[in-house]
Amino acid sequence: MPSGLVALALGGFGIGLTEFLIAGLLPQVASSFAVSEAAAGWLISGYALSVAVGAIALTAATARLPRKAVLVGLVALFVVGNLLSAVAPSYPVMLLGRIVAALCHGSFFGIGSLVARSLVAPEKKSRAVAVMFAGLTLANVLGVPFGALVGERWGWRAAFWAVTAIGVLALAGIAALVPDGAGETRSPTGTGRSDPAPADGLRAQFRAFRSWQVWLTLTATALSYGGMFGAFSYIAYTFTEVGGFSPTDVAWLLMVYGVGLVVGNLVGGRAADHDRDRALVLALLGLAVTLAVFGLLAANATASVVLVFLMGLFGFASVPGMITRVTDFAHGAALAASANVSASNIGNALGAWLGGLAITAGLGYTAPLYVGAGLVLISVIVMAVAARRAKSPAQHAEHCM
Repeated sequence: MPSGLVALALGGFGIGLTEFLIAGLLPQVASSFAVSEAAAGWLISGYALSVAVGAIALTAATARLPRKAVLVGLVALFVVGNLLSAVAPSYPVMLLGRIVAALCHGSFFGIGSLVARSLVAPEKKSRAVAVMFAGLTLANVLGVPFGALVGERWGWRAAFWAVTAIGVLALAGIAALVPDGAGETRSPTGTGRSDPAPADGLRAQFRAFRSWQVWLTLTATALSYGGMFGAFSYIAYTFTEVGGFSPTDVAWLLMVYGVGLVVGNLVGGRAADHDRDRALVLALLGLAVTLAVFGLLAANATASVVLVFLMGLFGFASVPGMITRVTDFAHGAALAASANVSASNIGNALGAWLGGLAITAGLGYTAPLYVGAGLVLISVIVMAVAARRAKSPAQHAEHCM
């Protein structure tokens, strides 16, 4: 494993912690600044909106800059944002810190995925992306309990100081261990083909979106994330109101889900390097079936534990392949990789909204699981169409240009 990949994974871990740990700290933060729970909730929703905006805006703004330098700058922005949160004297400053930290999120994973794949042989590119995203999946497992534990013992500010320190380590690691020029040159495959050369300049970045394959992949990403996180948004209610679990059980059940994310990410990366489109269709189909079966068996405690693990596994098994697919058809355009992160956040919002509508309509706390299964099933169809089109001579010529 190239040492530069470890540095990128550490950066992903820090960014993931920032995203997830706030959920366990909201009561303390709200009390500290004397704001309502609804106002404190903007520290989560404001972060998500900033991710979607920053992924496109910062990637576009840095299109002509060396990718290593951009990554260093993005992690520096992340450090500044978390430092602002750690020392915030008021709620508006705290919110500003969250927004600043979030701006780097999408661009880091978009540009970082291109750098990660350039550090290994092309036949291992999806696995390299999976290693970088392993930091994010580990943060999903540890983020909420980490924030709650540190916050309870030393106060919520200590949690943000800890994340700031992780950001400084990641910044030093990327500066020292990621090679200069990483992600900016073609890499031979050993089979007469090369990875896509990065698109140069903003106009070239936007030209990548003329590809139907790029749009189909972004659509499949948004729908699959919408299905999984739409169900996940209400999973605590499913556990307690349908499965009969106590509220104290929810924390370890969420950790089971997080372990599924870690396993799915690594297995999905390896499978995508073997046969990417087939692996993506199977992963999405597995997620759709898991969500539907979960809805049927949610009242069974044992089945719920197994199914929430499979939900995480299949849910993240498609991530490495989706990113390498969209960047392959975008000919290395970093804007397309970052757009994939934006698509996932748009999907998250769509899925949570539809799941909430289903509950409001009186369909019960298993309804988001069925809504999620429906969204993911549409994603399977979109991905199957994309895979079929990719085999046509015209699409193959587009991909190899």
